[in-house]
Amino acid sequence: MTNIQQFTKGLIKENPALVLLLGMCPTLAVTSSAINGLAMGLATTFVLTFSNIVIASIKNFIPDKVRIAGFILVIATFVTIVDLVMKAWAPPAIYNALGVFIPLIVVNCIILGRAEAFASKNSVFHSLLDGLGMGVGFTLALFVMGSIREVLGNGSILDIKFVSQEAKTILMFVMPPGAFITLGFLIASVNKLKKA
Repeated sequence: MTNIQQFTKGLIKENPALVLLLGMCPTLAVTSSAINGLAMGLATTFVLTFSNIVIASIKNFIPDKVRIAGFILVIATFVTIVDLVMKAWAPPAIYNALGVFIPLIVVNCIILGRAEAFASKNSVFHSLLDGLGMGVGFTLALFVMGSIREVLGNGSILDIKFVSQEAKTILMFVMPPGAFITLGFLIASVNKLKKA
């Protein structure tokens, strides 16, 4: 597999949220707006990329008996960094909207799955490409899903309102059922795209 294929496989072919159906908790919970989806996706991408790099670097030094615990320790370190940086510099509205889902990145199956299935078996460079590709794919999925839900539910995109205050929007799309409906249509669209 070439380096470009390694990076791009996470965009559509093996998209974590829309093909592999991993990370459904944050996918469904935080995508009520485009900015929330983008922020969660970027936080996950940071953790995924840097944990892949570190795990690929130290994989030969971790005994098999504590391999998973070692991986979780590395992942938790980067999640703590993300959490503290977001708490310090992210707008409070975004940090509060993501809430508990930032610390829960530690147990996100995308991160641990890529550490176990890829980073622990490949070079640092290929693990970097894999982490970036999967992270960008996850970020795109969350951003698109959040954008669709925000447009249909609020009549805005990135908090920029483009309909009048009196206009009727489909409120269901900013509520939990809207997340499931949007996700279903996106999964169907990706499956159709993959077959084309």
